[in-house]
Amino acid sequence: MDRPTASAELSGTAADDDYSGDDARDSQLFLSIPPLHDAATYFAQTASYLTQCFSGYSGNSEEGQELLELQSEGVSNKPLSSADNSQSNSGTNSDLLTHSTGETTSGGNTTNDLTELMQPARFFQNGSSLFQDLVDRARKTIRGSADDIGWLEREQNMLPTEDRTSRFLEILESIRRNEHKLPNSVVYLLVPGLFSNHGPLYFVKTKTYFSKMGLACHIAKIHSEASVETNAREIKNYIEEIYWGAQKKVLVLGHSKGGVDTAAALSLYWSDLRDKVAGLVLAQSPYGGSPVASDILREGQLGDYVRLRKIMEILVCKVLKGDLQALEDLTYEKRKDFIRKHPLPREIPIVSFHTEAGITSNTLTTLSHVAHLELPAIAPALTDSQPTRLPVVMPLAAAMAACSQLLQTRYGEKSDGLVTRRDAEVPGSVVVRPNRKLDHAWMVYSSPTEEPSGEADTSQVCEALLTLLMEVGQKKQHQITRKDD
Repeated sequence: MDRPTASAELSGTAADDDYSGDDARDSQLFLSIPPLHDAATYFAQTASYLTQCFSGYSGNSEEGQELLELQSEGVSNKPLSSADNSQSNSGTNSDLLTHSTGETTSGGNTTNDLTELMQPARFFQNGSSLFQDLVDRARKTIRGSADDIGWLEREQNMLPTEDRTSRFLEILESIRRNEHKLPNSVVYLLVPGLFSNHGPLYFVKTKTYFSKMGLACHIAKIHSEASVETNAREIKNYIEEIYWGAQKKVLVLGHSKGGVDTAAALSLYWSDLRDKVAGLVLAQSPYGGSPVASDILREGQLGDYVRLRKIMEILVCKVLKGDLQALEDLTYEKRKDFIRKHPLPREIPIVSFHTEAGITSNTLTTLSHVAHLELPAIAPALTDSQPTRLPVVMPLAAAMAACSQLLQTRYGEKSDGLVTRRDAEVPGSVVVRPNRKLDHAWMVYSSPTEEPSGEADTSQVCEALLTLLMEVGQKKQHQITRKDD
């Protein structure tokens, strides 16, 4: 009977690999990229080298199963299990003894012939697993968030949105003509977003603007780097404190993660907040999730090789004194799970506002005023001089423009630099989609230079959004009243 050749056995081994046709095609595409092909070759060579170094090692059962010895002429070709290790070692010793005495084997071959035939073609079965793992990680990294962006639009049982951009622009134009309609019968609460603790001027300009109009306005003092559920509880307490102190309902505008935190507070504690909140504006908020957060923290990517998640954990927890959960709560996986478990109450008035970052020469040179540095006055006892204030500026617009261009190139999605437009729309809300190019940081940080002629500033935009929210609330209340009648 003819014995199977080593090549036939190799073919049989390859046939046992449980890879689909798609995986095979992906592997071929993967190999067509020279840098990744070189990396895969390096992994395979390293695995083969380690196998030869530890060919006589008697390890645990898993390691034994990974080692394959492809031999010819009477030597079985099967994985070595832990039960076979002793027999394998015994056989090796017997071969060495035969070689030293010069005796022939039972098959009639001399020891030299047997030694030549038994040159091992060893490799780790895990070597192919390492290669496939590299392929899978590369595929997952390249795919990124392509399947997640805009998932709310595809989700079943979600209410449709209503575009009221034209009405928003009308309100904004009337505000620029000094026609203000915001009532003082409510208290206005501004909720900042992620990393706001490190920007002392976050929303300060808007609060001052509202105060000059005689409106009660507060900025929620929360730990912006805390998790969504932690901040939801803090915002709930904040709203209750304002309500019981002023005996007025609260109208909330949350920016970025601040909008997500506030929405979570309404979802989790609506029974307590039903009579205390008049409505919510989510401005540039990643309600559906953020591709930036997801791409950084998604497991099973090439970034795992450089421990990208650990680097982010050190940055957020050690440097910024925050909680990595704050960033993880903005990933698509976490947002899907939370929204499906805790949907927003349908009766609450909601306005969603999102923009697209611009990429122009003016944008790239714009500096955002994020803080100020106070220098002590010189000889204050001799003069009436006040401490000198120096503005602390950062090129946030350039950073947002770069991120926006990256998301546009990679996913074909328009964004403000951090949040795509489709992920910022809350189902069932009134949506504002202005054409004006505004990045993610523009809403909260003022620029040392004035706004372009004929354009509204951040405070006026916030006023227009809250005015529109009041109209949405009045309309919804009228519909509820008619339904009850």
